[in-house]
Amino acid sequence: MTTDYRFNAPPGWLVPSYGWTPPKDWNPDPAWPPAPADWQFWTIAPAPVPNAPAATLTPVSREPRPEAVPPAATSGEGTPVADAEARCRALQTRVTELQAEVERLVASAEPQDDVELSDERVLQEVGIYRYHHPLENAAEYKDELAALSDQVKETVRLGQAVLVSNMFTFNNSLAKGRKMTGEFSKLMLRAYNAEADNCVRTLRAGNVTTAKKRLDASVTAIARLGSMMEMRINPEYHQLRFLELELTADFLMKVQVEKEAAREERDRLREERRAEQELAAERERLTKEHDHYVNALNALQRAGDAIAIAELTQKLASIVQAIEHNDFRLANIRAGYVYVISNTGAFGPNVVKIGLTRRLKPMERVHELGSASVPFPFDVHALFFSADAVRVEADLHRAFSSRRVNRVNQRREFFFATPAEVRTVLLEQVGDLLQFTQEPEATQYLQSRGYWRESLPAQPGVPNEHATVLSRESS
Repeated sequence: MTTDYRFNAPPGWLVPSYGWTPPKDWNPDPAWPPAPADWQFWTIAPAPVPNAPAATLTPVSREPRPEAVPPAATSGEGTPVADAEARCRALQTRVTELQAEVERLVASAEPQDDVELSDERVLQEVGIYRYHHPLENAAEYKDELAALSDQVKETVRLGQAVLVSNMFTFNNSLAKGRKMTGEFSKLMLRAYNAEADNCVRTLRAGNVTTAKKRLDASVTAIARLGSMMEMRINPEYHQLRFLELELTADFLMKVQVEKEAAREERDRLREERRAEQELAAERERLTKEHDHYVNALNALQRAGDAIAIAELTQKLASIVQAIEHNDFRLANIRAGYVYVISNTGAFGPNVVKIGLTRRLKPMERVHELGSASVPFPFDVHALFFSADAVRVEADLHRAFSSRRVNRVNQRREFFFATPAEVRTVLLEQVGDLLQFTQEPEATQYLQSRGYWRESLPAQPGVPNEHATVLSRESS
């Protein structure tokens, strides 16, 4: 008995009629999906059923007849089957990539219950701190916190901190249910207060957003755990603890501001006292010199030396002028020297410091600024005396207010500006400048860069901009 075979179409292909054999050079439609791996294209066919549709023909064996496999079923390179297998592998690779992408997106997606605990990110997002309850000083915040603490304690004493159902039963007993909910509510309140106290203790000055999110998450968790008893934190009590966080954050920020202001005031008074001491010492020196020249002039007048008298009179006049200038500075607190300095090695080429000093020798102040706080000394671009140095400095700060490096502490006098830009503003405000150096010398910085170039591979801490410059120079 002869065994009949029929063509077994893979899934997604058109099913041929009974007894169909592929003609020579037949290829499947490119739109059809690729055949599964190890698919048997020829199977033993049962006896034909009269008037039966092709779809009812069911294979009873998977044994192929190799000599009857159509050209499309061969697995040689470049054949339709090989192309289909290649497409199948490509699709499987793509599916794997998409699955990995989905897993990555799911992992990176922030769940609804997650809390952002990065203080650094939150501080950058909120920008300059805004007081929730602006008061005059830290003492007023402390009084408000004390009153609020009494209010929180009273709410807990009255049993109004937690809301819970009174109809919960335990073992078919309403009394047992109420006892259970009462004890459980105390446990929940203890957990909530512990989280609230921890938020207050770990609160950073100027950042209350993270603490609020953590406390909100605690309220949500308690409501979820106590849903069977309809137990939740009273929103009014939660608002009291929120107010406590806001007042504490404001208090910490106000304390920080007051400390900074006190430190700045101490520095200012110290600078003024030093300037007054220098001016007083200079006044004493000039007075002694003046008295000496007066005595010498009297002696020359008695001797009748006209030439020496003229020279000494001229020197005495300059001494008198210096005394007047010194007395003016001692009496006028607004008089002083305005300076524009930069430090390319420490802050880069486009950062300047604009300030004033009442010192008798203003360069001493510049040397102090570059003594130990920065790796290189400051370069002076402008240093000039003004009878109203306070106004000139304030005008310069106002002109570059949008370019402050420190946008939170307005007492810091560093600005993103080039010396040339400062010079333009100075010319508009004070007129002619006797001396202005536009390009910084930066001698020590430029000399140090040569050593950086030699030790750059072993110095991972070298700033990126310096490393880029040095690598470009070395190449």
